[in-house]
Amino acid sequence: MPLGLEPSERKVLTICGGILLLLVIATAILSPGNEYAGSKVPSTYSPGSNGAEAAYRLLERLRYPVSRWEEPPSDLPSSPGNALLVLANPNPSQMPDKQERDAVDDFVRNGGRVLFTGDLLAAFFPDADVSDLPPDPDWADYTPYVPSRISRGADKITIQPEATFGDLNQRAVVLYGDTDNPIVVAWAYGKGEILWWGGATPLTNAGITNNDNLRFFLNCVANPAGTVDAGDYHIYWDEYFHGERGSLWSYASHTSIAWGLLQIGLIAVAVVFTFSRRSGPVYRPARVSRLSPLEYVDTLGGLYEHAHAGAAPVTVSLQRLRYLLTRQLALPSDTPDAELAHAAEERLGWKNFESEQLLPRAGAAVRAEKLPSKEALDLVQKLEVYGARLEVRRANAKEKQ
Repeated sequence: MPLGLEPSERKVLTICGGILLLLVIATAILSPGNEYAGSKVPSTYSPGSNGAEAAYRLLERLRYPVSRWEEPPSDLPSSPGNALLVLANPNPSQMPDKQERDAVDDFVRNGGRVLFTGDLLAAFFPDADVSDLPPDPDWADYTPYVPSRISRGADKITIQPEATFGDLNQRAVVLYGDTDNPIVVAWAYGKGEILWWGGATPLTNAGITNNDNLRFFLNCVANPAGTVDAGDYHIYWDEYFHGERGSLWSYASHTSIAWGLLQIGLIAVAVVFTFSRRSGPVYRPARVSRLSPLEYVDTLGGLYEHAHAGAAPVTVSLQRLRYLLTRQLALPSDTPDAELAHAAEERLGWKNFESEQLLPRAGAAVRAEKLPSKEALDLVQKLEVYGARLEVRRANAKEKQ
């Protein structure tokens, strides 16, 4: 049984179908893929070679008290004890403002520890002197400069250097490299400590298994008390400065939820629209009588417009005005336009009628092959104005009789 759809309903269905198709295509093109694909940010969400997902999952497997930190630094514990904050290569586009920088500073001064990798240490701790000269970007092996708990069991580590430490102050100790090329530095800061690596290689998916990188990494994140879960020790692995934000919208923005909600919203609007069209009051349009003079005028005007016959109404108005003028002035019907215009101006008092050249211009328009609609309308309006003057003049003459 065929559906009894009216043309207007088919049009609505066609528009809705087209919008749905565009949404499907846009979803396929604009849906967020793996944000960290090809990125050099060592995020714990990234399985790429430069990511740090393997290191994070390893700590979870070994039951280290570790969690991702996606909140502002101001929400860090005010009394961190010996907690560790991992700032692995913060994203250059997510640099801290003054309030965030002060919060990280307070975290360390109150006893917290920070493991920082990369060349942006001075953006968080302005007193740090990281060399602006880019080192050789090739992977290089480094040995301990002095024995420490960090170098226990890690006699050789591999790092792809991104920066080297500059001038060492009295509180900074070189752990790997040498005084001319320090690549791992421990820096006492307030009650806490900053441990800086010149590159994030030992905690990346590609570099964690090189030489003694794994042992070196575990030594750096281990509890200084010597056990995994003693006291208030906790590892906060920062993702806030990688661009992650701990809110519902920040999570949804990385999925197709937003596009799904948009599609559901459009479907809901379409349902309400179709329901209102079928359930609202029905009004019958008023029928115009086919004998109405306006319908005749509209029909005739439509024919002229369709045929581009702008000269036809000019012809009618010109003939009517010439007829009224020759009759009013008692002149022959074949009187030339110029003479007729001169007589009308002298005897009827029409100023500038002759100089306006209305009759000659209308005659030329009638003979033109193509007449612009705007010009035809202007001529017809002026011809009808003068014709109306003559009609009023005749009506006044009859009343006087």
